[in-house]
Amino acid sequence: MTGRVGAARGWLPRPVLARRSGALVAAAPAYVKGNSEGEFVFDHAWHRFAARLGVRYLPKLLVAVPFTPAAGPRLLVRAGEPASTREALAAALIEVARELELSGVHALFVGDEDLAALEAAGCAARLGVQFQWHRGARETYEDWLASFDAKRRHQIKRERRLVAEAGLRVRTVVGAEIGARELDAMEAFYLSTVARFSPWTRQYLDRAFFAHVAASMPGALELVLADDGGRLVAGALNLRGTDALWGRYWGATEERPYLHFEVCYYHSIERALSLGLSRFEPGAGGEHKLPRGFAPTLTKSAHWLREPRLFGPVSDFLEEERRAVRAELDAGSAPPRR
Repeated sequence: MTGRVGAARGWLPRPVLARRSGALVAAAPAYVKGNSEGEFVFDHAWHRFAARLGVRYLPKLLVAVPFTPAAGPRLLVRAGEPASTREALAAALIEVARELELSGVHALFVGDEDLAALEAAGCAARLGVQFQWHRGARETYEDWLASFDAKRRHQIKRERRLVAEAGLRVRTVVGAEIGARELDAMEAFYLSTVARFSPWTRQYLDRAFFAHVAASMPGALELVLADDGGRLVAGALNLRGTDALWGRYWGATEERPYLHFEVCYYHSIERALSLGLSRFEPGAGGEHKLPRGFAPTLTKSAHWLREPRLFGPVSDFLEEERRAVRAELDAGSAPPRR
C-alpha cells in the first residue's frame, strides 16, 4: 500500500497457502527476508556463526507481522478445521524453505497452538520477555495505584504531577480527531526517535504509512499527544483491539522530565482501565517498565535451520536460554539481555 514492505526493503511477500478441493483452509503470512531488520527477535549472532561455518544465512523465510513485536496468530486456520490442518501448514513452511533453498524458517511472536504445531514439524522454540500491563481484578485507576507500595505510589503521582505542572496536556485522539496536523506531528516524533537511536534503528515508516493507517483503521488507531500551549511536543502511536491496547512508536521534539513515562505508560494504562481492556502491551524492551506496573511476560517464537551444523548448536543454545528465562521469571525478576 505505502511501499514500506517489499523486495527492495528485504521483505518479499511469500504467503504460504493450504487448500482443500480448491478452497482455502489455512494460510501463513510469510516473507522471504534478505536482512534481519524490523523483526524484534534477534538472530544476528546466528548469522555471524553461520558465516564462520561458511554457511549462507540469508535469505530466510519469516512468518511475522512486519515491524510489530506483538503476539498473535501466525498459522491462520479456517474455523472448524482439525488440528492436522495447522500441523500440515507448519510442515509446509519447512518444505517451502527447502524448495526455495532458504536457510530456515522463523515464526515470531506465536501463540501456544501455533508453537506446538511448529515444534511438531521440527522447529525449536525460543522464549523472550516483554513487559506488559495486565488488568487483573482492578476496576479503576485508583485500584491500580493501590496495588503499589507507598513509595512507588508516591513516585508515580509525582512523575505525573510534574508533567502537568510543566503545562503539558496529554490526551488521546482517535478517528476524525486525527487530521493532517496530528499525522505530521506523529511522523516528526517518529523520525526524532529514529535519529536519536541511529545507527541502531532504521526508518521503516513514513507519512504515507501513518495516513494509510488512519484512513483504513479509524476505529483502531489512537494517537497519544502532549500539547504545550497549542504546540504538539511529543506523542505515541497506539492500536486498540477488542481487549487490548498496543503501544508502538514514540517520539518528542523537546526533552521534558517524565514526559516519556506519561505519554507511553501512565496515560495509556489509565485509558485501558477506563475502556475495560484487559492488557496494554507497550512494545519491546525496557526494564524500566517493571517498577511502573508492567509485568515480565513470556513471548514465543519457533525456528528451523536447514543446515544441521548450524541448527544443532542453535537448538542447544535455545534450550539453555529457555531454562534461563524461566528461572528468572520464577525468581520474579527480568531475564538478562542476550
